[in-house]
Amino acid sequence: MLNEKELIKVLLKELGADLSGVGDVYPYLPASLKDMPIAVSFAVRLSHRILEEISPMNGPSQTYFHHYRSINTFIDQISLKTMLAIQRMGYTAYAIPASQSLNEKTSEYRGMVSHRMTATRSGLGWIGKSGNLITEAYGPEIRLGTVLTSMPMEVDQPIEESQCGDCLICVKACPAFALAGMHHWVPGIERELIVDPVRCSQHMKKAYQHIGRGAVCGICMRVCPKGSIKKP
Repeated sequence: MLNEKELIKVLLKELGADLSGVGDVYPYLPASLKDMPIAVSFAVRLSHRILEEISPMNGPSQTYFHHYRSINTFIDQISLKTMLAIQRMGYTAYAIPASQSLNEKTSEYRGMVSHRMTATRSGLGWIGKSGNLITEAYGPEIRLGTVLTSMPMEVDQPIEESQCGDCLICVKACPAFALAGMHHWVPGIERELIVDPVRCSQHMKKAYQHIGRGAVCGICMRVCPKGSIKKP
């Protein structure tokens, strides 16, 4: 018989997640969420063929913009169904929105909880010099979801070292000059030592607003050489 962790991982796969893991994230949570110290983290793979349309010179395509938003909606649906399943098991659960910035008091472009942090604590990958989560299988060609829970589960081995080495491909390709490239990611490092999110966001809004009501880029993801599975 499957235990509760195994049941959740099976559910995530059935719902469409390509990777999943479980991590202890208690030290990284705001006080209001510390009653749910376990994170169920999952990744959905993006379409490599659509990502190929992103031009390092000209930026993202309209199709990528639509794909990005569609995947976010899909992730929110997976998170919702996972949250409800955990509740039915008798535990508290809380789905973190796929893409949300809480900028009421600052312009730091931070979410309630970092999906990338929960993913590293759950063993899915490391933070690259682009600031993206990098996975062994798909490189950065994924989007992330997180469900926090009070359900006690054995956690997966967290990843605590970068595998980017001396590579600076994404740093050199960034049209916003938002990537520092001088520091290897380690748990707890200040995000701004890796990426300037304000500079990144402002460039996207200025350069790519014409592709839709919102802004995406994806160049750093497009040029990354990591990922053992780049094509089907």
